[in-house]
Amino acid sequence: MVSDKFQIKIGGRNLEVQIGGLAVQASGSSLVKYGETSVLSTCQIGETREGLGFLPLTCDYEERYYAAGRIGGSRFFRREGRPTTEAVLIARMIDRSLRPLFPERFLNEVQAITTCLSWDAENSPDLLGILGTSLSLLVSEIPWAGPVAAVRIGKIGEEFMLNPNYTQREKSQIDIVFSAVRKEKSQELLINMLEGSGAEFSKEMVLRAFDFARPVLKQLLDFQIEIAKKIGKKKIPFEPLSLESEFRKEVEKTLKERIEKALYQKGRKERQDAIGELREELIEKIEAKYGEERIADALFLFDKIQERILKEGILKKEIRPDGRKLDEIRPIEVKAGILPRTHGSGLFSRGETKILSILTLGAPGDQQLLEGMEIVGKKRFMHHYNFPPYCAGEVRRLSSPGRREIGHGMLAEKALRPLIPTFEEFPYTIRVVSEVLSSNGSTSMGAVSAASIALMDAGVPILRPAAGIAVGLIGGEGTNYKILTDIQGPEDHFGEMDFKAAGTEKGITALQMDVKIRGISKEILKESLERAEKARLEILKIQNKVLSEPRSQLSPFAPRVYTIQISPDKIGSVIGPGGRVINEIIENCGVSIDIEESGKIFVTAEKEEAAKKAIDWIKNLAREIKVGEIFQGKVKKILTFGVIVELLPGHEGMVHISQLAPFHVRRIEDLIKVGDIIPVKVIDIDESGKIALSAKDAGFRPNIKTPRRFPPKKYGPKRK
Repeated sequence: MVSDKFQIKIGGRNLEVQIGGLAVQASGSSLVKYGETSVLSTCQIGETREGLGFLPLTCDYEERYYAAGRIGGSRFFRREGRPTTEAVLIARMIDRSLRPLFPERFLNEVQAITTCLSWDAENSPDLLGILGTSLSLLVSEIPWAGPVAAVRIGKIGEEFMLNPNYTQREKSQIDIVFSAVRKEKSQELLINMLEGSGAEFSKEMVLRAFDFARPVLKQLLDFQIEIAKKIGKKKIPFEPLSLESEFRKEVEKTLKERIEKALYQKGRKERQDAIGELREELIEKIEAKYGEERIADALFLFDKIQERILKEGILKKEIRPDGRKLDEIRPIEVKAGILPRTHGSGLFSRGETKILSILTLGAPGDQQLLEGMEIVGKKRFMHHYNFPPYCAGEVRRLSSPGRREIGHGMLAEKALRPLIPTFEEFPYTIRVVSEVLSSNGSTSMGAVSAASIALMDAGVPILRPAAGIAVGLIGGEGTNYKILTDIQGPEDHFGEMDFKAAGTEKGITALQMDVKIRGISKEILKESLERAEKARLEILKIQNKVLSEPRSQLSPFAPRVYTIQISPDKIGSVIGPGGRVINEIIENCGVSIDIEESGKIFVTAEKEEAAKKAIDWIKNLAREIKVGEIFQGKVKKILTFGVIVELLPGHEGMVHISQLAPFHVRRIEDLIKVGDIIPVKVIDIDESGKIALSAKDAGFRPNIKTPRRFPPKKYGPKRK
């Protein structure tokens, strides 16, 4: 098969692109290699789906265990199952980068699939997925206003790094992915997707990181444009919908000024009800006059009229639907410890957005086991986010967490992760679940606040309280624009940007941005960061009035974890053959036990007495027995030549028959029986660890008479 190959050097490494030759039946495909990581990206256009109010775009990222040279999956199904959290997050990043660049009201199904074919444990496939999908769309016949370029920026010390490897990312102060496009006329660089996290970094660092990324983003965009000029297919003709003026007038006549009154309602439910009534009235009239096939066009205009009214009110009068100022946050309410039996809980309300976070502490062994293409290991801090239908006033089928829930939960987890104490400081597994009770804008940022409160309520010694806020944008494609603090409902739906920023009073810990326009300028990014910081500090002041630092005591219902250190060569004694000894301790004491290779042992128990009993047992097992020590040992077994005596649990020695008593012993059973407690002294420990004992040297005196000694029998002739 014919294919075209291209190459460019990025960050000191070759970036190789192969167009065609593999997925030959797809609308567009590309194989992107960076180092030894290879990603195949494809796109396919499908049939038109009339009547939809959204772009039917599906982006999937497929991990393959063979890419890392591993056979994954369960023992019974040695193949990939449902997407991992990491795969979902990468798919969302690709989607958020591509979606704004499709034409308005483009209703053909489009599917973009990215498959990682090879992974070198150095170069992350997520950036290649964005680049490869951008190239696939660009050279295909699918109408799309790309390309898109993406880079990752890290920082160690004072040096910024381009596309750092995994080891460097662990040491980096920041981990920010910038996705960018060019402005259509001026060719100015615009940011159209942002994803970042780090350890309390400043807004200035974000801007400096973008400046560092800018030349490489331009280079990648130019590289793709040159490829498209050489081998790109002719695009399918697509003309934006032009509705006749008579039809437009009919729609506007039906709505008149009532739509403005319906839109400007403070409550979400009141607004939805008012808008819903107008919507139903419009559908009835249009269907009666023009037929069912024009309903979708009418609803499109219905949304456009709402959008126009909202934007005019904000841009010209600075009036928001609920009457707030542009930088005003909705009323906030904070409560801690509202659930009596949980280990920690926090309720955070911002307007009609209400989040309840519940924290559970577990033993070290409760950590989540991770198995993916890129990640294999354990995870001790987890944040999960649930979005039930009632929180949005809906009725729908309950199912497992979707992409939105996974993405929002992980964003809040990234925001809190830098604040979690180390395992050495706090040896617990920590799980926080955020339940969205009511949704009206930025529930993920509400979850950051609620989870922060729950952590402190539980007594987890986090570094500092955290909070988050969502900032929006109206009119971002021109010079006349307004930035909105704490967006909700229609501002999110009709606005151009959703910019989420979370952190502490010291700095940012997580960022996420997506747009509905082509992109935003550096100036808008700067203003958004400033507005988000101001709002975050205001929220933290309110939170701190309720709970400003972790509680000094854990919940009485939380388990207690106790740590002891033993010699690593004694681990086997604690575990015992086939785990017999450790299982006996767990069963008899009612505890859970986790052992590290270093010899550190964690005993988790609900009651202190149970933990103390288990710890004493373990200490005895791990104790170093020395020559000369005397024990009260228990007789475990009687042999013909000696006795096996248990000194401590897991430690046994042998008393030879000659060391049993200060006289000659003919029959051991005459002196002792199994189960007797006798004093013994350690007289020798050989190289293999076998212990020789003496009972007589320890003062053992059997409670029997000393055997009678008869004079020696004389042999010879009998006397007459």
